[in-house]
Amino acid sequence: MNSIPSLDLADFIYGNPEQKAKFVQDLGKAYSEIGFVAIKNHGLSDELVENLYRVVKEFFALPDEVKQKYEIPGLGGQRGYTGKGKEHAKNRNTGDLKEFYHVGQTVEGDDPIKNEYPENIFPTEVPDFKKYTLEAYKTLENAGRYMLRAIALYLGLDEFYFDDKIHHGNSILRPIHYFPITDPDSVPADAVRSAEHEDINLITLLMGASAEGLQVLNKKGEWIPITALPEQIVVNVGDMLQRLTNNLLKSTTHRVVNPPREKMHEPRYSIPFFLHPRSEMDLTCLPSCCTADNPKAYPDATAGEYLNERLREIGLIK
Repeated sequence: MNSIPSLDLADFIYGNPEQKAKFVQDLGKAYSEIGFVAIKNHGLSDELVENLYRVVKEFFALPDEVKQKYEIPGLGGQRGYTGKGKEHAKNRNTGDLKEFYHVGQTVEGDDPIKNEYPENIFPTEVPDFKKYTLEAYKTLENAGRYMLRAIALYLGLDEFYFDDKIHHGNSILRPIHYFPITDPDSVPADAVRSAEHEDINLITLLMGASAEGLQVLNKKGEWIPITALPEQIVVNVGDMLQRLTNNLLKSTTHRVVNPPREKMHEPRYSIPFFLHPRSEMDLTCLPSCCTADNPKAYPDATAGEYLNERLREIGLIK
């Protein structure tokens, strides 16, 4: 597969039974083969995307000493700002050439899970940052809910299997700034914008995927550039969903490579939404995905246990 399939989420949400069933099968095929799809009719308006990128760029344009006010010690980067080079890929020590900001779940009502989450913090220097990041968070969370309903049907589960597991889940909106490098010789030789990795969560919904640099590793071991039309987002499988399905659905290795040397001075922005379940979700491989030919590949774990293990591996918690 040398490109990723493009699907219309409206076929699943509003389509007739045949359109809905076709979406489910097409999605399942893509996720079992390459782990990535491009999705249109995801709910993000052009106006929201434009305003979101505007406030994100305003924040990252602030002086480093101002941004660092929002880097909160002891949180493992769960909320607020994480500085340049702080995160690295699993099995690497060199930090990625990026900085980012985390906006997390807002718990409504008396759900006790609220005690597990730090409060969101927002930069006072960019007044609309809170408004547009929270609006994008809710919009992408809703699109992700429909994507997981389609996945549930593909797996032979009840359509709403994931709904209660992601309600007030530990999802994260992460605006990323791959900052300009004015002197390429000043960075470590093996430093890249985002080294090859797999995502931790159930699924990732990514804006800004058409900017050059994002690549996915196909079954032949070839790095394939990921492109999506402006009205599309890219949605990929994360490790939690791969574990749950005992490798039936693929959490595919991907990376963001450095641009050519003459373009290193140009910034790149992207805004992934990492859709996580609640910490108590059981990630034990589904019995229906375990067979004599495909025996259970992972030890039992909850989503919270697995997340902490992975955050240690990438250097965000000690």
